[in-house]
Amino acid sequence: MKLLDIYARMKKDIAYVERELEESVQTEHAMLRETSLHLLKAGGKRIRPVFVLLSAQFGRYDLQRVQHIAVPLELIHMATLVHDDVIDDADTRRGRLTVRSKWDNRIAMYTGDYIFAKALTVAAQLNDPRIHQILSNAIVELTVGEIEQIRYFFRTDQTLRNYLLRIKRKTALLIAISCQLGAVAAEADDAVHNILYKFGYNVGMAFQIRDDILDLTGTEKELGKPPGSDIRQGNLTLPVLCALEDPRIRDALLDEIERIRIADGQTDVTPFLRMIRNGPYIEAADKLSSRYIDRAIDALSVLPDIRAKRDLIDIAYFIGNRSY
Repeated sequence: MKLLDIYARMKKDIAYVERELEESVQTEHAMLRETSLHLLKAGGKRIRPVFVLLSAQFGRYDLQRVQHIAVPLELIHMATLVHDDVIDDADTRRGRLTVRSKWDNRIAMYTGDYIFAKALTVAAQLNDPRIHQILSNAIVELTVGEIEQIRYFFRTDQTLRNYLLRIKRKTALLIAISCQLGAVAAEADDAVHNILYKFGYNVGMAFQIRDDILDLTGTEKELGKPPGSDIRQGNLTLPVLCALEDPRIRDALLDEIERIRIADGQTDVTPFLRMIRNGPYIEAADKLSSRYIDRAIDALSVLPDIRAKRDLIDIAYFIGNRSY
C-alpha cells in the first residue's frame, strides 16, 4: 500500500513529531497528564502532521521549525475529539474508552481545554503573525461548526449547503491549514500556500464525507465504535440527506429518525442503517467525495513534480477510498 510506503519513508520525522506531541502535554498534575496522554496513546493516522511535513517540503524544510506547526494542529484535533465525545456521550474511540467514559464529562472538558492551550503554547514558538491569525480563525470556525452540528441535530429540513458548510468548519478547515501552514512555516511562496490550502480543503471535505459513509457501512471492529453513532446523536449526514430526497422512502425514513430521536439514541438503529444501505444513497455521497478528491489533485498540477507532491496525491486517493 502506497500510504504505508509514505509513512515508512517519513518514519524518522513522524517519530520526532510523536515524541514532541507527548512532551507537549506533560504536566506535573498527574491526572491531567494521564487524561491528556490517554487519547494520544490510542494512536491514529496523524494525517494532519503528515500534511504539514509534506507541504513544508515545497519550501525550506526544517523539521525543528515545522514541528511547531505539526504538533499544534494534531493537538487541536485531539482536543476537539475529547470535547466531541462529551457532546456525543461516546464510550469508545479507536477501540478504547473515551476520556469522558474513563473519568467523567467535567474532566474531559478541562482536558480538552488544556490540550487546546498547549497547542497555542507550542505554536507561539514561531514568530509569524500570519500563523497565529490563521490558527485562531480556524479554532473560531471549528467551534462554530460544532455548535451548528448541535443546532441541526435531528433536523430533517436542513439542506446540502448546511451540511457542506458544517463539515468545512468541523473537518476540512483544519486539514486545509495543515497544508497551508506547513508551507508558511517553510517560508514557501504565497502562491504555494494558497494552492496547498485549496488541496487540503478539498481533501478535508472528502475525508469527512468518507467518514460519514463509514459510520453507516462499517463494523464496530473497523470503526472502533458502534456503527450508526451519527444518527444516535442526531447527526444527519450526506447519505441520509440524499435518502430524504427520495419520495419512495422519505416518510418511512422520517418515522425511523423520529423513533431514534424519541429514544434519545438508546435504541437499535439496525432498521435505519438497512434503509440507507439498501438504496443508492451511499453511492451518491461517494461520488461527491470523489469529486472533491479530483479537485484536490487538480489543485496540485502547477506545483513542481517532487516526491512530496506525489505523496500528497497518493494520500488523497487513500482518503477518497479508505475503509477505516
